[in-house]
Amino acid sequence: MFTPDDLVVYPAQGLGKIERIDRQNIGGIACQFYIVRIRANNITLMVPVNNAANVGLRKLTSPEEARRILDSLYVDTDKIIYTGQNWNRRFREYSERLKSPELAVVSEVLRELLLIGRVKELSFGERRLQEQAMCLVTGELAEVLQLSEEALREELLEIYAPPLASEAVAN
Repeated sequence: MFTPDDLVVYPAQGLGKIERIDRQNIGGIACQFYIVRIRANNITLMVPVNNAANVGLRKLTSPEEARRILDSLYVDTDKIIYTGQNWNRRFREYSERLKSPELAVVSEVLRELLLIGRVKELSFGERRLQEQAMCLVTGELAEVLQLSEEALREELLEIYAPPLASEAVAN
């Protein structure tokens, strides 16, 4: 159970803060709700306390796991991703994976989209998914590891940037 002022993660929305726990009557039954304010977009969510685990509301990733995830993003930046399936199938798959409560799953979506973007232009939908994944990953990693979210974002974009034409010719 969470308490007010706890930082939590809501799948596909990202980092939030429990503002309070409210009690409301719904259909004559008293229900408790976490009132969660999402940092990225300042929206407020009402999450039933007894259903919080089922919807994926969770504590922040441990510092050890966060460091492992960040380190994994720094390796294999030259890996080739097979993009044989069409973009709308990839879009659906990535959209589902972004709903995962596990940060490692979301970070893999980010890595794959960054790698695909190195070799071809992403569609509008893929760019939107990449931005969503970037916000989810950098927001939580920055909070857990006490880093600057903007600096982390810029660093990831830099290491996954497509090689310059002069670099490609030299290789």
